[in-house]
Amino acid sequence: MSALSRRAFAQLLGAGAAAAAMPFPILAAVPAAAGGDVRLSANENPYGPSPKALAAMREAFALAWRYPDEAQDALLDDLARAHNVSPGQILLGNGSSEILKIAVLAFLDRAHKLVLASPTFEAVAIYTRALGAEAVAIPLDAHHAHDLARMAAVGDAGLIYICNPNNPTGTITPRAALASFLDSVPTSTIVLVDEAYHHYADAADYASVIPLVKTHPNLVVARTFSKIYGMAGLRCGYAVAQHATIERMAAQQPWDSINAMALAAARASAGDAEHVREGAARNKATRTMVVDALAKMGYVTLPSQTNFIMTDLRRDVRPVIASLRDRGVHVGRLFPAMPQHLRVTIGKREEMERFLAAFRQL
Repeated sequence: MSALSRRAFAQLLGAGAAAAAMPFPILAAVPAAAGGDVRLSANENPYGPSPKALAAMREAFALAWRYPDEAQDALLDDLARAHNVSPGQILLGNGSSEILKIAVLAFLDRAHKLVLASPTFEAVAIYTRALGAEAVAIPLDAHHAHDLARMAAVGDAGLIYICNPNNPTGTITPRAALASFLDSVPTSTIVLVDEAYHHYADAADYASVIPLVKTHPNLVVARTFSKIYGMAGLRCGYAVAQHATIERMAAQQPWDSINAMALAAARASAGDAEHVREGAARNKATRTMVVDALAKMGYVTLPSQTNFIMTDLRRDVRPVIASLRDRGVHVGRLFPAMPQHLRVTIGKREEMERFLAAFRQL
């Protein structure tokens, strides 16, 4: 790490510690882009980690020489209490992306297929193909929810992946349909429900399936600290499942894959409910502003329950992506299953005003 980057990191941590003592606003750790490029491409939380998380990382520097075993145990205990499960029902990961890879290694082989939606988060399919197993993509239904009936009909499925809310569409699969689906899937087939965007969802027909782990031995639920907690660069996630399922997954994981700074930040973040509430509220308000502005221009946006939106441009999206980039606004990539839809992360209000201004210029 260069002297400049070390200095900048120290200043960031110092700012976080100072912000932790301020009553409001609590989401002020990350400065807004002033004249530089605006990054709205990776579904990151523009408000950054909780000030309590930044302070916890600063304290954790003193223990950087130790292996993170004790810190892992402490976070496991906290998460177990939060989800009303035992610590043995949780597996920590280096981001939820490691959880997805572990699930592929644990439950797939050349005789058992991955079943997933199209489009959805691609990482699990990439891991599957690298393993030499087959990935079967099922298009979303007319409401941009998972087509659970068609997914269940695929034979020799070892792992079914359901991202809910879904990336890149921002849409949800209703809780009643998902619960019925879980009841119908053979226990020999693992169902992995990725709830990375759970904290942004407030629709009446959405609910986490973590409570269903108790009665479904083949259910794995993935969560991450990258989104609402603003820790995408720190890498920490986890899975919740029954003991035997967690043990199968743990056998595929390297020792100590989560670093001490991420563990300290995650534990502090998990206990900061106000940071979650405020982040979700700001995201929703800004998202509504952007969707309304696009609607006035004649563009329809899918109903989003996340920190990004997917808008139908009614034309090839690639030139628009390139033109926005030329104007210093970086948005989501092309999704081949929806080549006329543009995915845009919801940043701070001033960043979204930059996006709208650049979009109008097109």
